[in-house]
Amino acid sequence: MTAVEAAAPVSLAASIQRLATGVATPLDLVGESLARIEALDPELRAWVSVDADSAIAAAHGLTDIPEGSRGALWGTPAGVKDIIDVAGMRTGCGSAIFDQAPPASADAGCVAALRGAGGIVLGKTVTTEFGYFAPGPTINPHRPTRGTAPHTPGGSSSGSAVAVASGMVPFAFGTQTAGSLTRPASYCGVAGLVAPIHAIPTDGVTGLSHSLDSIGFLAATAADLRIAYTAISGTPAPAQGARRPPRLLVWDGTDIAPVSGDMLSSLHLAISAARTRGALVESLGSAAAVRDLVPLHMSVMAYEAACTHKWLLSRKNEVSGPLADLLSSGDLLADADFHRAMAGLAAARKDILNRLQHFDAIIAPAAPGSAPAGLAKTGDPILSRPWQALGLPAVTMAGLRDAAGMPLGIQVIGNPGHPGGLLDIAEWLEPSLAQH
Repeated sequence: MTAVEAAAPVSLAASIQRLATGVATPLDLVGESLARIEALDPELRAWVSVDADSAIAAAHGLTDIPEGSRGALWGTPAGVKDIIDVAGMRTGCGSAIFDQAPPASADAGCVAALRGAGGIVLGKTVTTEFGYFAPGPTINPHRPTRGTAPHTPGGSSSGSAVAVASGMVPFAFGTQTAGSLTRPASYCGVAGLVAPIHAIPTDGVTGLSHSLDSIGFLAATAADLRIAYTAISGTPAPAQGARRPPRLLVWDGTDIAPVSGDMLSSLHLAISAARTRGALVESLGSAAAVRDLVPLHMSVMAYEAACTHKWLLSRKNEVSGPLADLLSSGDLLADADFHRAMAGLAAARKDILNRLQHFDAIIAPAAPGSAPAGLAKTGDPILSRPWQALGLPAVTMAGLRDAAGMPLGIQVIGNPGHPGGLLDIAEWLEPSLAQH
């Protein structure tokens, strides 16, 4: 077994427990992460840059902080997706355009919150170009059989997903505008949280669409996601402990995309496990309404990307074809088209939130199937587009596999006002998935 094949996620909760009990120090955790990166990253290529000296210095600086003054993430190393500013490090956005850019002068708000909670920035993780479709060099750590071609880790939070899946860090920042966090979580077999849009400020983040961009996290489990979300957002999301079984609406995604048989079987397994434990499960229905959200999402994304990155329109020959096409299509959209799309999303959001008054979450496939072979494309974000368009939080749960042994993720989508409740559902359901 190779080092990559033996790699596994490291629990954030367990790491914090090791620190709290004195079994490990911040310097120990940083050293362990750096050792895993040295062993694994030459093949997996999850990192754009690692600032070992700064991470070690930060760990030393945290050592003497009294126990009562330590933040919730005290001493834990993290990866930061390379569209998010870290003071003293260049934000490359996966683009050659920024090869000569100066280092960022200040931390993004979410990175400042990480440091304020005692977390340690280990480095910048690979992203697709400007968080869109052109992939970086990162390789999925899972392979169905030896000797096969590498599989995509998904996009655009590819480096963060792989860094967590292979145990290089216990958690990492990702972002999502379409399916940039949910899909990599599903493909790489880790948990992922897409926070409600605007729940975590995006200052210092090079996004694509201010109406759709959201920050989130990748970690080993839903419990780890809760720790990260609570610490970074400043919003308490305490676990409720024993609670009634959830009320779930099922959406299988087949009304908008072909979904693999293995993924549908996994969804049915999750539903069966939920029902066995007492959950009420009903169909979401309203297939036409969900279908309509996909083109609305694409219109808003293209229009706002063209507005945000208007300067790139004159440099389209320096970016990938997909990004150039996105910017060109968005530039051609009239203001009236954009406002109609936004009005359509507002009406659909009201309808879905009305449905969620009587249910706790929607359960659905996180992607159409397992990670495709090859690194030229990052897979299809279509099963996340409707929910991102509505600004709803989503949690991806790991534990299931297809017939070839590749990870399959199931997502739960909930009310933006209750991300803690969504994490409760994920924690309630996650153990059932891990048993299969």
